[in-house]
Amino acid sequence: MELLRKWLGHPEDIYHLLRFKMGGYRTVMPRMDTDSLGCGLRTCYRYLNQTSRSFAAVIQALDGELRHAVCIFYLVLRALDTVEDDMSIPLDVKVPMLHEFHSHLYQPDWKYTESKEKDRQVLEDFPTISMEFRNLSKVYRDVISDICHKMGVGMAEFLEKKVDSQHEWDKYCHYVAGLVGIGLSRLFSASELEDSIVGQDTDLANSMGLFLQKTNIIRDYLEDQLEGREFWPREVWSRYAKKLSDLAKPENIDVAVQCLNELITNALHHVPDVLTYLSRLKNQSVFNFCAIPQVMAIATLAACYNNQQVFRGVVKIRKGQAVTLMMDATNIQAVKAIMYQYVEEIYQKIPSTDPSSNKTQQVIASIRAMSLPGSPMASRHHYSPIYLSCAMLLAALSWQYLSTLSKATEEYVQAGE
Repeated sequence: MELLRKWLGHPEDIYHLLRFKMGGYRTVMPRMDTDSLGCGLRTCYRYLNQTSRSFAAVIQALDGELRHAVCIFYLVLRALDTVEDDMSIPLDVKVPMLHEFHSHLYQPDWKYTESKEKDRQVLEDFPTISMEFRNLSKVYRDVISDICHKMGVGMAEFLEKKVDSQHEWDKYCHYVAGLVGIGLSRLFSASELEDSIVGQDTDLANSMGLFLQKTNIIRDYLEDQLEGREFWPREVWSRYAKKLSDLAKPENIDVAVQCLNELITNALHHVPDVLTYLSRLKNQSVFNFCAIPQVMAIATLAACYNNQQVFRGVVKIRKGQAVTLMMDATNIQAVKAIMYQYVEEIYQKIPSTDPSSNKTQQVIASIRAMSLPGSPMASRHHYSPIYLSCAMLLAALSWQYLSTLSKATEEYVQAGE
């Protein structure tokens, strides 16, 4: 019944969940025909679905040969990330592995069979992945190899040091996510589905990655603490506590939320770049691929802002909300309206006593200037009384059925990739 109460408070979720389940998701994630693929590529797509059900759908919805290039790019970086995450590999072994990993793309027999990580199959069967990498056009191979090399070097740099300054926070996020944005942008341009400027403007592509990564780091504070990881920059949290772990103590909740708000404000500075980047995209499949994670991120930040629950458990957006975002974010005007909606939500929650309140208001003003509502999407949540009554009746009749829907959607929202 708790689920029913939630839906009655958000009847639009019911409509979009039904619309999604009854085939609406195919408008943004059309089904891919795997029967026509060779054995190696079919294996790669199987690994893609096993290691990231959240991103697998949007990758497989990309057009033409770009789809295969991004699939292989993802698996190569997943293999690299698995090496970084594997705490059973001694540092004196791991650092050279990360530095040299890109060279294994051209070594047909290289594989690593000693990993203890859950995604170890991408290392154990790396020969299949590297074979399909070598089958790609040279323009794609050059991008993937270059990004893999730069990311490996960056990961190795941060293995033995923590993130201290905000500059280092940006640097760390660049290595693990900004480079992904740059690599993807270069692949988009190489495919000729997008103009060359998309791949050339590395600053905007980097911001796309930083916005997603910072959102994940902010949201995952408690999970990272429980697993002994620290990604919040010391320069910020040290103004609020002696140790980062102290923010989770009940007696520190007020300063913890202030620290949280400062980091969210930092992340919001990437939104104007995100909007500029998305405005340049021409191909619908590329736009969907890029826009969906970004609108999920702004919704997540709005849910986290000034929210004590970040330090007590998991903060996530509703499934119906996620489905609505996925189905709405198909053009730049819709994305601008979504961004406007969620920064207004944050603005309404800014405490007057918050140390970052002025900076938060300033960055929201800059986002407002780029995303003023002027399209039908800006008022997409205004429903008539008749609609609301019908939606509530539908909820009462079908809440149990809907409770089983779209597990993949929830995983998409929670993904920290």
